[in-house]
Amino acid sequence: MDQGINQVVEQSVEGGNFYLGCAVWAYKGWVGDFYPVGTTSSQFLARYSQQLSMVECNSTFYAVPKPETLRHWREQVDPEFRFCPKFPRDLTHQGLLVPQVAAAQKFIEQMQELGDNLGCLFIQLPPQYDRTQLEDLQQFLAILSPETTSKYPKVSLALEVRHPSWFQPVATEKLNQVLATNHLSRVILDTRPIYAQPRTIGLECRKPDLPVQFATTDDHVLVRYISHPDPRRNQPYLQEWVEYIDQWLAKGKTIYFAVHCPQEEYSPQNALILRQLLENAGIAVIPERSSPRILCDR
Repeated sequence: MDQGINQVVEQSVEGGNFYLGCAVWAYKGWVGDFYPVGTTSSQFLARYSQQLSMVECNSTFYAVPKPETLRHWREQVDPEFRFCPKFPRDLTHQGLLVPQVAAAQKFIEQMQELGDNLGCLFIQLPPQYDRTQLEDLQQFLAILSPETTSKYPKVSLALEVRHPSWFQPVATEKLNQVLATNHLSRVILDTRPIYAQPRTIGLECRKPDLPVQFATTDDHVLVRYISHPDPRRNQPYLQEWVEYIDQWLAKGKTIYFAVHCPQEEYSPQNALILRQLLENAGIAVIPERSSPRILCDR
């Protein structure tokens, strides 16, 4: 593994762990900016892991990697790096979930190839899956629950819901209870930067415009932050996230924070801005490691 760039790894404060990253690593548009000029696609993951400490791993939503591919990923990163794979859409977007239990268990088993580099697996439900399906969801999660019936008790699971009905107060309370009972976390999706007024003309995004749910239901937290290309538009939201991260780390929670952007070239820049804000606040800093240079300077 190339050691030419200083590394950012797992960050600890009072027992809590913080991992920061993006949704992907294989983005050619980052070459010459986030990645040095001349970086080849085969070097992307190693370069990525030298600056960020997790990746959301959206590719598993479309196809499950072969075991040898997962092992190859592991070989390119440090032990502290974390992959957070998304459950395949063939499993989560085919209607009811209970019939997919066996497929879900198989996916969890397949991801064990990542070993200690496996972070939080997450289930993203389609927009049409609403609160009327609560019984189906509850049965599904009870079977997968890491602390009760799972074959892999150390696995961390998170759930993202997208239908507006889940965000009504009664439904939110009920869903959070189900997640807490089954030791799953609720994915915290924050799309405020791209939907805040004034809207940016031409900024298109398929992410839903839903209220942010800051409540945590387990000792791990997965945040999916949909950033704006303009750093100034992110500033108030990132400052708010610094406060939440500080509180959660103090409680010993493990945090996976994935920064997206509708214009993907800005995702690493916005992630590194958050890391700088945390360091400025004295949060999630490892003194013995120097900070990597920020290559994104737009």
